Amino acid sequence: MAVRRHVVCALSGGVDSAVAALLLKRAGYYVTGVLMKNWDHLEERGACAAEQDCEDAYRVCRTLDVPFHQVSYVKEYWNEVFSNLLKEYQSGRTPNPDVLCNKHIKFKHFFQYAVGTLGADAMATGHYARTSQEDEEAFRRRDVPLPRPLFRDRFEIRNPVRLYQGADRLKDQTFFLSQISQDALRRTLFPLAGLTKDFVKKMAAEAGFQHLLNKKESMGICFIGERNFEDFILEYLEPQPGNFVSVEDGKIMGTHKGWFTFTLGQRARIGGQRDAWFVVDKDVSSRDVFVAPGTNHPALYRDTLRTDRFHWIAEEPPAELVHRKMMDCQFRFQHQMPLICSALQGGRVPGQREDRAPGSLAPHLAAGPGSPEDRL
Repeated sequence: MAVRRHVVCALSGGVDSAVAALLLKRAGYYVTGVLMKNWDHLEERGACAAEQDCEDAYRVCRTLDVPFHQVSYVKEYWNEVFSNLLKEYQSGRTPNPDVLCNKHIKFKHFFQYAVGTLGADAMATGHYARTSQEDEEAFRRRDVPLPRPLFRDRFEIRNPVRLYQGADRLKDQTFFLSQISQDALRRTLFPLAGLTKDFVKKMAAEAGFQHLLNKKESMGICFIGERNFEDFILEYLEPQPGNFVSVEDGKIMGTHKGWFTFTLGQRARIGGQRDAWFVVDKDVSSRDVFVAPGTNHPALYRDTLRTDRFHWIAEEPPAELVHRKMMDCQFRFQHQMPLICSALQGGRVPGQREDRAPGSLAPHLAAGPGSPEDRL
């Protein structure tokens, strides 16, 4: 008797998740496609992009001849992601909603829906990432009788599962997966782990997914999309006008609508200025945003960073840190910036100044040790 394992694939209406579902189907899994709805508002242009995404995801499932479901987490997204985003901005920090969205929505609520409600053996996404068990027997389909469910063997493995970068380093999305749980990671497949974006597009074209190839790449806030950030955030937070203040001489350079519309290192578009000025600090009490001219001003640089919380995916904390009170690691606070060799000591990581909310700082430290090229 053949064993056919059930995998629920998260669909977004985009090309990556469509090809992920295609690969799962070709591998012989019983696939169910599920689209999440997490935001109710219309796009700024007045058209509901979610409706088009739903139609596109349904067409993928129809082409692959797999079941299609929709699930709504609008309330959960607001309570666990968006409200946190607003609170962090008001506190003067810059949160990362995509990290929180993966942690609370995709790899918690959606994961529980996939394995609990739909009874799946595992879930899959179109992220460009891989795990330390991608090549293990647990991910290989064999149409032979098994003494017990193969996926259950994975759950009982005592070695922690690690999160690694995929083949396409330019599209690497491990930054956004840095807060997910060990249990969810153990039961997640990343079908695009060994593929590049260009090859994914080629596969989509060959599979008849032309309706996805011309879609604009998903950008902006997770499940909300690309917006004019200042206009969008001011729909939810009251304007807090203040001044742009030069760090060189204290001169008022202009005014702004709220310190929470800026992050450290961002260009401050100040009217009437010929040269570019950049944000170096914010004072929530006075509402002043301090700025410096040029991209190499000394005020823009820091050599240490302090954070109050780490999330360890593989182990907590790593043995090296426990024994030596120090651990070599690599660091980034934006998903496309180069990884920087650094050292973790006593909860401190040399790097740039903190402006991000807890949970978005040094996220690649969460992955645990790996080979030098894969250590995240």
